[in-house]
Amino acid sequence: MEARARTGSDWSHAHVGLLAWDFFMIHCHLDPRRHIRLWHDESSRLVGYAMVGDDPQFDWQVPPEGEWEGIEEAALAWGEGLVAGLRRDDPARWGGALVSGTRQDDAARIAFLEEHGFRYRGESAEVNMIRSLDGPIPEPAVPEGFVLRALAGPEEAEERAATEQDVWQSYTVGDVSGVQYAAFMDMPGYDRELDVVAVASGGTIAAYVNCWLDRVNGIGDLGPVGARPAYRRRGLTRAVLLEGMRRLRDRGMDRVCVSTQVTNDASRPLYESVGFRVVNRYLDYVR
Repeated sequence: MEARARTGSDWSHAHVGLLAWDFFMIHCHLDPRRHIRLWHDESSRLVGYAMVGDDPQFDWQVPPEGEWEGIEEAALAWGEGLVAGLRRDDPARWGGALVSGTRQDDAARIAFLEEHGFRYRGESAEVNMIRSLDGPIPEPAVPEGFVLRALAGPEEAEERAATEQDVWQSYTVGDVSGVQYAAFMDMPGYDRELDVVAVASGGTIAAYVNCWLDRVNGIGDLGPVGARPAYRRRGLTRAVLLEGMRRLRDRGMDRVCVSTQVTNDASRPLYESVGFRVVNRYLDYVR
């Protein structure tokens, strides 16, 4: 959040909500002490981090005042060493190409990746979209038999996790248990009132969106978001998005961002229909 404030850019650094979810994914499936590395200055202030997730995926961030003074090199060296060990231990899981990424307008990061042998995969991985919250937000509408509300509490963690699994069946993001989701609800940054769900009359969570606050910069974030296959094409995803945006505005956010895979032909038109526009792209680089 501080780095975004210093650069004045909504896309120069990942939204704190995305970081919270990425940490949760590592916490669920890997060992955070092994897969996340932190750098601090002499006053113990955090000045950089790196993480290695599944695929293997390597990511890092350094605040603008400390960029390109050595942390990036150290982060990549740490990531390379970790991946080499993971490949020795489990080549089937970790034997793929090392993947990293960058916004399309980050020339310095692109140059760093290319100097270290990474090559652009040839297509955008994601589109980054944004919407102002200053204008009117349509009233969300749900079909008869459904209710729009915040997640009730830990007693719904099992059902909430089951929804995640159903929506993201072929992705790591869907491999979440009820116990893990209950722990997620205790993590910094999570706000139950911003975990918006559309619930069927029998108690089944049909659609949801996680909403996140960046109070320093006044920008909210949406994601993950989705509807169970059996409940799609009923306007439920649109409804949770609109309700999420209204709640973010009520918490003082003046704009909101969301990202989606380029190959997701359903989500981009949906986001555009509720006022989002593409402002950047995230590119995959591989080695």
